[in-house]
Amino acid sequence: MLDELLALEQSFRGFSYPKAFLKTVELNLTDFDIWYIMDEKQVALRIDGLRKRYPKRMLIPFARREDNDDVACFEIGEGSKVFVIHDYASEGWEHRKEFSDFWSWLEGTVKDMIAYEREEEQNVF
Repeated sequence: MLDELLALEQSFRGFSYPKAFLKTVELNLTDFDIWYIMDEKQVALRIDGLRKRYPKRMLIPFARREDNDDVACFEIGEGSKVFVIHDYASEGWEHRKEFSDFWSWLEGTVKDMIAYEREEEQNVF
């Protein structure tokens, strides 16, 4: 998956994946229950939709939340920041959350996973 994402990266003018993201994919840490890092085919498909829905933004999606329409993205020109976009929201209303870098996003994702699993455990009869 890493090689394919790096090949896809070449089509994003002015963008390079942050080292933290590449390290995470290299370690195959890609599935966090409700969040997962998308493969290159999923990224390519999502990019087309994001460009149509949010033409003023240059979003590079990399992860998706399974239980809603949230997508984690890098944005060209914004350094290593991560933006959580509520896809399919009206333009201007898509921005849900922002993280200073990939590690901060990953930490939040693991916390989301733990909270989700704890809730699921409590709902078991």
